[in-house]
Amino acid sequence: MPHLLRQARPADMIVICAAEEADVDRAALGEIATRTRIIFAERGLCRQRNAILAHVDEADILLFLDDDFLMASTYLAEVEQLFAANADLVMATGRVEADGISGPGIALSDGLRLLDGSGYAAGPSHENPVYSAYGCNMAVRMETVRSHSLAFDENLPLYGWLEDVDFSRQMARHGRIVRSDRLRGVHLGTKSGRTSGVRLGYSQIANPIYLMRKKTMSFRHAAPQMARNLAANTLRLAAPEPWIDRRGRLRGNLRALADLVRGRLAPQNVSALE
Repeated sequence: MPHLLRQARPADMIVICAAEEADVDRAALGEIATRTRIIFAERGLCRQRNAILAHVDEADILLFLDDDFLMASTYLAEVEQLFAANADLVMATGRVEADGISGPGIALSDGLRLLDGSGYAAGPSHENPVYSAYGCNMAVRMETVRSHSLAFDENLPLYGWLEDVDFSRQMARHGRIVRSDRLRGVHLGTKSGRTSGVRLGYSQIANPIYLMRKKTMSFRHAAPQMARNLAANTLRLAAPEPWIDRRGRLRGNLRALADLVRGRLAPQNVSALE
């Protein structure tokens, strides 16, 4: 939260959606507390993001941030300019200078150093069309959300694997989605608070298949992703990374494939797994 004070264009409102009071250290908010709204919802990424959508009636642009994403000081100013200049733009995501999600994670101090040292040259903005925004930093035009009653799919429980793809493809029916190199940040990829290996492994198979059936994820995107995850979990089983539960993920993959064969595959099944 203190990092948000570095923004050249301050946020008009910050919304924290927690599962319970103990999740929020109100005393740590400091001077940003006057612009912070704290709401509560049942645990689950999609439920909590939907709760945020329901509490920002006054917002033009809503920026979703993971709590381990650090923005360059110009990020919010660039978001505002980007959407103002492109009326057909419905969603935008930034350039991640470093991402700890696929490794052991990046310490906060290292993330700040990477962000400050990544360099930035003013000039024409480059926006590339993308299939999906990256859930750790994605800005949405709220007029589009309201006009079409869009929401995150709460059939994707807990960590909500691929919820960003599903929501992006809903938004894409109404305008453009881009990644802008002027929206710069670092994703720390903090490992605490994430779902178990078995549950994630199950979701790696169940969620793409569910989204294909729903037609918010194409076979061309879903099949390679499932194949990569299954291959990585199998090939790295003998020498797994210390920060990844490969055995648990593979168990989850196989459990999902067995449920698929039996006709019982559903994302919600992860709630019954350990």
